[in-house]
Amino acid sequence: MAFFSFLTLTGNSQNLKKGAKNAPVFSNSVYEGSDKVYKDHPLKEGEFYNPILQGAYPDPAITRKGNDYYLVASTFAIFPGVPVFHSKDLVNWTQIGHALERVSQLDVHDTPISAGVYAPDIEYNPNNDTFYMIVTAFAGGAGNIVVKSKDPAKGWSEPYKLNFSGIDPSMFFDDNGKAYVVHNDAPDKGKELYEGHRVIKVWEYDLAKDQVIAGTDKIIVNGGVDLAKKPIWIEAPHIYKKNGRYYLMCAEGGTGGNHSEVVFVSDSPMGPFTPAPNNPILSQRSLNPNRANKVDWAGHADLVLGPDNKYYGVFLAIRPNENNRVNIGRETFILPVDWSGEFPIFINGLVPMEPKLQMPKGVVNKTGKDGFFPNGNFTFRDNFTSKKLDYRWVGLRGPREAFISTTKKGLQINPFPANIKELKPTSTLFLRQQHNSFSYTTTLDYKPASEKDLAGITLVQSEKFNYVFGLTLKGKDAYLVLEKTEKGASKVIASQKVEVKKPIQLRVKAEGDAYQFSYSTNGKDFVDLGGPVSGDILSTNVAGGFTGTLIGLYATSANDALPQ
Repeated sequence: MAFFSFLTLTGNSQNLKKGAKNAPVFSNSVYEGSDKVYKDHPLKEGEFYNPILQGAYPDPAITRKGNDYYLVASTFAIFPGVPVFHSKDLVNWTQIGHALERVSQLDVHDTPISAGVYAPDIEYNPNNDTFYMIVTAFAGGAGNIVVKSKDPAKGWSEPYKLNFSGIDPSMFFDDNGKAYVVHNDAPDKGKELYEGHRVIKVWEYDLAKDQVIAGTDKIIVNGGVDLAKKPIWIEAPHIYKKNGRYYLMCAEGGTGGNHSEVVFVSDSPMGPFTPAPNNPILSQRSLNPNRANKVDWAGHADLVLGPDNKYYGVFLAIRPNENNRVNIGRETFILPVDWSGEFPIFINGLVPMEPKLQMPKGVVNKTGKDGFFPNGNFTFRDNFTSKKLDYRWVGLRGPREAFISTTKKGLQINPFPANIKELKPTSTLFLRQQHNSFSYTTTLDYKPASEKDLAGITLVQSEKFNYVFGLTLKGKDAYLVLEKTEKGASKVIASQKVEVKKPIQLRVKAEGDAYQFSYSTNGKDFVDLGGPVSGDILSTNVAGGFTGTLIGLYATSANDALPQ
């Protein structure tokens, strides 16, 4: 697994330690996934699990330079933004950084969790040996931006702000040296025909100025495959060139249950584009809703030529729990693509997807080993004593270096005067929930000084839908509280007086839609705080938005979750 260094992030860590009164210290962090689907489908030789990136890594885009593959995904108000993954074989992935890791690149300090950066695209331009990451930023007045890099592992430029509206931009570099940007936009003013009517536009792009060329914009798809059928949300466009022709692939139908992928062809990147006769080429809609190990919402795809000289497509989809809750969020999947005919089609992309795939010929599955990203059921342990922090730990609305520092005992979080329900940077270090059934345990060394102080675990779908399980003070006594926030209304649903003479262990365990919070004061025996609670508020189909559940190590000096 790739890492980043505390030393590069926390040059002021000593100042944090000196100024941090009543700062909690977390240690012995253990996340363990236990989904039944992986127990029922153990890997055999030559197989790997799909999704390739579990948890909220939606809207994937992929590019290739030589034998190196690079993949990015949406992060919304997570900071740093847009993780960058690397692979040699499309099976084994490492995270090598984030494309937007500085506030000067991404300012989401007052942004709702599902705003921020949407639908990035990464493209390698062989004409100038440069990588481009283009994305829409719903924050800080940024709009559509592009950053560049000669080596994605060594960081990215400051953003270039692009002069067009709309969302989901991607880039295309023709072999004649010309460059283009293609994106989703609203129809021309006065020409919107129905709700969800969108268009795809293309622009010529000036590589010297890093700007679209004014006046070159053109609508190349109006509405979708068949305007007479009132298709909604044609978006996430990508252009490819094969055998001298230009192929435009887009998502259609919205990112929920009607999601699909469609393709068009033209003799020019400026169109006109003609839809394929066999659309959609990828979708899980119209299948038995009660199918086993359901994968749904498939779409928002990108294609790449694999190491076996065959095409593959990455895309988002979901694995709902038994109550059809989408707590994990939208994940990154992959399928082989048959492009032996005129149009590409995802192999087995229109039938119920299986949890396993055959690897490209000659590839060895190293996921979860030798630093490669794990999938299936796995355990991720972190005692925070290393000088480097795993890339899977992220912040919300602001840099992690503003509140974290290392001690001999573990990770210290310097509390901000903001709680998890506010549209502000929070002093919370997050992991993504990556399984429907999992447990997460951490050890907390903390003595709150007042009822305004709280530290513990939070499960966050958004600022308006979350659980807080933390240690605070009532009078002179320490209490554990469990607070539920739904639609912005908060209620403490359980509390318990506890001794804090030594560190306390906190645990959350989910079995599908049932989440149980518990604690241990002796390091062995866990006591439940209240009964199981519903995971419904942690699902995007209840809470809305686009993220999956985030599991946070949380501290605040603005607590309002008061013991009963």
